[in-house]
Amino acid sequence: MVDIRRILCPIDFSDTSPHALEHAVAIAKWYESRITALHVIHPAFLLEPPILLAEFPKNEAPTEADRQSLREQLSAWLESANAAGLKTEMLFDESGNPASHILECARSLQADLIVMGTHGRGGFERLMLGSVSEKVLRKAACPVLTVPPPALTAAKLPYTRLLCAVDFSESSLAALRFAFSIAEESDAHLTILHVFDWPPDEELLVERFDTPEFRRVAEEQARGRLEALVTDDVRTWCTPATKVSYGKPYREILESAEREGADLIVIGVRGRNPLDLMLFGSTTNQVVRRAPCPVLTLKH
Repeated sequence: MVDIRRILCPIDFSDTSPHALEHAVAIAKWYESRITALHVIHPAFLLEPPILLAEFPKNEAPTEADRQSLREQLSAWLESANAAGLKTEMLFDESGNPASHILECARSLQADLIVMGTHGRGGFERLMLGSVSEKVLRKAACPVLTVPPPALTAAKLPYTRLLCAVDFSESSLAALRFAFSIAEESDAHLTILHVFDWPPDEELLVERFDTPEFRRVAEEQARGRLEALVTDDVRTWCTPATKVSYGKPYREILESAEREGADLIVIGVRGRNPLDLMLFGSTTNQVVRRAPCPVLTLKH
């Protein structure tokens, strides 16, 4: 059973922030969660437009007028949540280290979910994500929902189509439980996808096993395992579609999301080696950077 009591939503007043807040409010309505809107006051945020994902030299400290303006703006953004009867609070910090404070705030509040926007409009900017999002995704103990700018996504609220990638690891099974819960709350169609990373790096395996018979048996086994994950209580309200594909996992996930018009991708984070873990999982890393919709990531 997924229980989301506290949602932490970092706000940097970019055009991505209100979009991320909309997703936080939608989820909070389903789970009757409290939303904590956090703004880390930093000289960079006083620029027009504010930029969350880059390092800046230290400028003059914000004035009291700056602080009051930020409080008023954030309060106005939370009006829709308050009007919906949700409990909200605002937190401000002048630590100058947004990622560290977001993580510390999530720990101290025992947040069940972090919802934050990603930046970049395309090309190299889109693929870099930036230091703040990178650190939060890599180090957060709770699930993280990353929301791309409105210009980069056609995802709708409430969610109508969900895609959950499953590789049968503990983290992906946790992701599936989360996907079941959100699909139930939003009455969304759910697709469960398993990708065979094929062909593998070992040429001998390709020569020995890349046959129609091998693929047929492997697919049948994978589909059986996927179907077994859909419990009887889930089937009372939902009939998830199960799919199996071959290729580079992140490419198959992204292509499936694009093809099905997914409003949300749910994925577990599992690194295969120390570098993968440092980058919060190579497949997840690529999916978050390139996804045409928000991505919910879970470590375990």
